[in-house]
Amino acid sequence: MAQEAQRAVQILNPSGEITMPRPPRCRIMCVANQKGGVGKTTTAVNLAVALALHGNRVLVIDLDPQGNASTGLNVPHHAGIPDVYNCLIDLVPLADVTQPVEGIPNLSCVPATLNLAGAEIELVSVVARESRLRRAIEASQAVYDYIFIDCPPSLGLLTVNALVAAEEVLIPIQCEYYALEGVQALTDNIGRVKSFLNPGLEISTVLLTMYDRRTRLADAVEQDVRAHFGDRVLTAVVPRNVRVSEAPSYGQSVMTYDPGSRGAMSYFEAAQEIAERGAKVGGRA
Repeated sequence: MAQEAQRAVQILNPSGEITMPRPPRCRIMCVANQKGGVGKTTTAVNLAVALALHGNRVLVIDLDPQGNASTGLNVPHHAGIPDVYNCLIDLVPLADVTQPVEGIPNLSCVPATLNLAGAEIELVSVVARESRLRRAIEASQAVYDYIFIDCPPSLGLLTVNALVAAEEVLIPIQCEYYALEGVQALTDNIGRVKSFLNPGLEISTVLLTMYDRRTRLADAVEQDVRAHFGDRVLTAVVPRNVRVSEAPSYGQSVMTYDPGSRGAMSYFEAAQEIAERGAKVGGRA
């Protein structure tokens, strides 16, 4: 109990001090994986909350029509709410669709509503369709240390917009066999976007999620991923944890839902690692 309480105080940082270093410039990170259910949204939300609680100015852009990141941050995203669709299709300024996240200073969110489901089709006939999101971010006057873009589990025009807008790709990889198959396709597609649309794009960070230390498979997947991606794989690993799964149903991240849990501590350690890497090498992990 005492250990959990100590972890909770460390994670919630009630003093509000800047305990995670800010990067020299804004880091725009696209959280992507073509496979669904690997923890993309959970990772984007919890890393964003952890960094914001420790002094960084963070924006989450929900680019998934399901709106799960908006739900996890308890940001309204019902019909009629201005959302990222308005940015992409109607060229509404990013600031006009950005909402502060209640209870988390320094954290804002651009929500997604069901309107976004039609954006893939509507973008097909639009001029410079792949760079709509990048232009919206570049035109914004707001100052952020981190922008996390939560992508849908596909490589349609929404994900391409995210990859063109970002400088870094963060890949969450579930510690299961099929996850490895999807990663090869993802890296191939990132390579194509880098070649034709965004030469500065790099896979900077890989995070292992849903890790079960009791299985040999998880250990084998971890070894394969670390062999393939090298030091881009974070030392921190996110275990399977029921608190992580429960938190979104309460409109919270695990960081605020149960800050003493193993899941919260793992995301806190991952966020700290990302912040420290970025501060050391001028904004790139």
